Order: sequence, then C-alpha cells, then structure tokens
Amino acid sequence: MTQGKRVRLSAAQRTDMWCRWKAGHSLHQIGRAFGKEHAVIYFLLARHGGIAPAVRRRSRRALTLAEREDISRGIACGSSIRDIAKGLERAASTVSREVARHGGRPQYRASEADHQAWESALRPKRCLLALHGKLREIVASKLILDWSPEQISGWLKRQYPEDETMRVSHETIYRSLFIQARGVLKKELIQHLRSPRRIRRSRHSRIGGQSRGQIVDAISIRKRPAEIEDRAIPGHWEGDLLGGARNSHIATLVERHSRYTALIKVPSKDTAAVVAALSRHVRKLPTSLRRSLTWDRGLEMAKHKTFTVATNVKVYFCDPQSPWQRGTNENTNGLLRQYFPKRTDLSGYSQSDLDKVALRLNQRPRKTLGFETPASRLQASVAMTH
Repeated sequence: MTQGKRVRLSAAQRTDMWCRWKAGHSLHQIGRAFGKEHAVIYFLLARHGGIAPAVRRRSRRALTLAEREDISRGIACGSSIRDIAKGLERAASTVSREVARHGGRPQYRASEADHQAWESALRPKRCLLALHGKLREIVASKLILDWSPEQISGWLKRQYPEDETMRVSHETIYRSLFIQARGVLKKELIQHLRSPRRIRRSRHSRIGGQSRGQIVDAISIRKRPAEIEDRAIPGHWEGDLLGGARNSHIATLVERHSRYTALIKVPSKDTAAVVAALSRHVRKLPTSLRRSLTWDRGLEMAKHKTFTVATNVKVYFCDPQSPWQRGTNENTNGLLRQYFPKRTDLSGYSQSDLDKVALRLNQRPRKTLGFETPASRLQASVAMTH
C-alpha cells in the first residue's frame, strides 16, 4: 500500500466488505473480490476493530432536506423566520439556528446545509463504559485476570442480579478494547485476551482439523457408556498434548463435568514418558475422579494399556481426524494458547508454572457452567459423592 495514499471504497463496496467479513471470509478472499491487497482490507477493518459500524440514520427530530428546501424558498421570497417556521410547524428558534449555522439568509443553500448537517452529526456516542466508572473499573480488573469479555458479562449478571446498571454485553467490551478511539479501556488490556488478534473475528471463520496416527487395540469413543456422554457424573476426562517449539509438549487434561483443567509437564512425546507422567498425576486424584479418559489418535498414548493397569482408568479413542469428539479439551487448548502461544518452547516451564496457569483457568467463570468456575463446580461435585 502506497505510503500516505488514502484507500477508498464506495458505500456499496464497504457494505459488501463487512458482509463478507461477517460471513467468515478471509482477508485474502475479500481482497481478491475488490482487487485490493489483503493488507489494505485489514487496514480498513482494523479502523473499526473488525466490528461493522452501525448503519447511520437521521434523527427523527432533525430537519429533512425537503424542510431545508422550504426554508430556502421562504428566504428567497423574503418571508420572516417566524412565518417560515409556522409553515413547517417547527419552533422559530429551530429555523433561526439552522439559517445562522449555514451562512445566514444571504448564503443559505438547502443542499449544502443538509450535507453539512449530515457530516457534523458524525460524532460517536459515548459508550456505557465511558459513562459508568465503577463498571469500567470492574471490567478492567477482570480483564487483567485473563477473563474473557463473555465471562465478565455473565459474571456481572450473577454478581449483581438486581442492579441493571451493572450490566454490559461482551460485544460492548470488545468494542471498547478494539476501537481505541473511544478511549475507554487501555490498549494494554488487549494482551489479556485469549487471542492475540487486534480485530474482532467472525464466528463463522473456519478452523481446520488435523490428522493423527493409529493406536493398536484402541477402544472406540463409540463404545463409551452413556454416563460419560451426558456429563452427569464427575471423573471422566479428555486429554491431549499441547505442542510447542523444539518438539516440546504439555499434557492437558479436562474433566468433562466441571471443565476443570490439569496441566502436566512431560519430558517428551515418547509414549512411555507421557503415560508415566499421566499415571503419576491420575493416581493422586480421589477415586471418584478416576473413571475414564478420552484421547485422540496421537501415538503418545500407544501404551494406553499400561496407563489403565496403573490407574484403573479406561481409555477411549476418538475417530481419526475428529478432534471435535473431545471438544471440551480442544476448547481448553485454545484457551491455553493465550499463555503458551504457538512456537513457544514449552520445555522451560516447570510444573509449578503449569499449576499457576491451570489455577487461572479453573478460577475463571465459564458460560457453559452458568458462569460458575470449574474449581467450584468440581469441589461441589466431589463433596456430593462423599
């Protein structure tokens, strides 16, 4: 993109651009549609934080072009301001200010006045967080704790059920973060979001899967008992390896009932090392939390029988190239990328470091739990089994 050159799209093109972005099209796809570089499209979207601006509408109280033309004709005929206002059924002060604002009686032109009024009305409305200091401070304090905007919004409803002033939608929080011209939330708070993106991405954006290896004597996920499927009983886990640079990995376990997360340091992806680390961790759990484990087709669990003998926990395996079958774990791995970005060397993290990150996740309210935290849900379910 040429330095200093303004990028212009027609109103129809801008509308089409936002429709494509909302539908999940990539920057490259949108760029090809308009004959522009993807960087140009990113620039246009980023000015609004990736959030389509609201369609502008005239206020019902504002003078219309037809009324301004009547004013112009009245001035040309030598009518008084009061007579012109009477004919429009408007206050005389409204017409007087209109004429004075646009050059007075000698220079007043209806079309120019209408255009100027439209341009001068382009003032952003102050958003909720700009007007409510206490709410803004609470939102900022939770963002610092790595809570997502949706978690903050849901938690506020639970924390202040009777106070309507302590409500804010997650979209309002995103807008306040991504549209810095609002000057509401500090730009530094964006780094606490799970994704490093600086623009809002469409929910329709596609995410590709990945292929995995084969496991000998694997018990299919299709043979799991019904009690695992309905998440009613705690103690059923989903697991995977989170990969990093230099062939480093972390084992991740998520309990299906509570979404409680455990992170386990593993020295390598070798099946013996992974199974040994998982076995040590699982043996420390209460018996009521040792029921089953669902894994994908990664060869790191080739020795799953050894794991079952050591822990009495049966292992079930997903179908090939079907990561959604352990969606709770996939979602958690996505959350963990906030702390362990791709291409990060994970070997430098101690078990203590991993425990601190897991604690962060387990103390964050989750929408799927009615904005309870995984830690409180697990604690309550374990207490009920004793």
